[in-house]
Amino acid sequence: MMPRLRPNSVRQRVTGSRQSEFRAALPGAPPPFPPVTAPSRARRVRGKGQRARGGAAVPGRGLGYPSWVADRAATGGARRPNTRERRPGGARQGRRRLSVDERRDELIEAALELFSTRPPEDVSIDDVAAAAGASRALVYHYFGGKYELYLAALGNAARKLAVLLEPPTEGTPIDRLRISLERYFDFVESHAAGFTALLRGGPADRSGEVGEIVDGIRQLLLGRILSAMEVETPTPVLRITLRSWMASVETAGLDWLENRDVTRPELERLLVDQLIVLLHVAGQHTPDIAELFDRLAEAELGTTD
Repeated sequence: MMPRLRPNSVRQRVTGSRQSEFRAALPGAPPPFPPVTAPSRARRVRGKGQRARGGAAVPGRGLGYPSWVADRAATGGARRPNTRERRPGGARQGRRRLSVDERRDELIEAALELFSTRPPEDVSIDDVAAAAGASRALVYHYFGGKYELYLAALGNAARKLAVLLEPPTEGTPIDRLRISLERYFDFVESHAAGFTALLRGGPADRSGEVGEIVDGIRQLLLGRILSAMEVETPTPVLRITLRSWMASVETAGLDWLENRDVTRPELERLLVDQLIVLLHVAGQHTPDIAELFDRLAEAELGTTD
């Protein structure tokens, strides 16, 4: 039987255990909930014209406090951070506006990182956009598609390496070769993503623009070696010998990035010694390489006299 309430002119106050009794008496009411524990300092909670003392809530009325109070309780007293305004580490995102070239370079760097660890066919535009913190539409705006982005990334890596491989002018031919090799591994170490992405587009994809970029950088490297040895036009045997050595250098660079169990100076010395041995063996087949080997040895030994 429903309890009779007094007219509205007399305010009905319901607190503590009486609240549970009152709610339990209502037909179809949910099970009674334990009384709200009042804090040390009683709060007055106001909601739609009614007031309850001691922190007890009036049934059917609004809670009477803003939603961030619940957030504060859930976070141990602090306001819940706005995830749209903060980075994962808690710092506010104050992203500065980038120029067209800066934004494009940022997308290329993100693509290089992805292409260096995964085959190009496994990298999507969405992956690049997420890595760069950009939208999918922005990537399409700058590059048109994934293939164009891949070409731009490879071209960027090739240009950086070309700058580092400018031929030195001082020292003996072997000294100049050592300097070029050191600069090559400067690129390998400082631009690991670009180096790996550049070589991943190599023998398995030698057609079209990708093949042209990779072959172009290898031709550039071959030219730098010939310049260091003071050779204008190589004979077929010398060309094959040098390109075989260049393949060893590329493989050594990838292996070193993966394992790093030898020092860079040790690896560079090993590769120079390998080239000298290759030239010595090739010189037993053709007199022009034998003459080149003798000239290199004479210049190298002459510096120690």
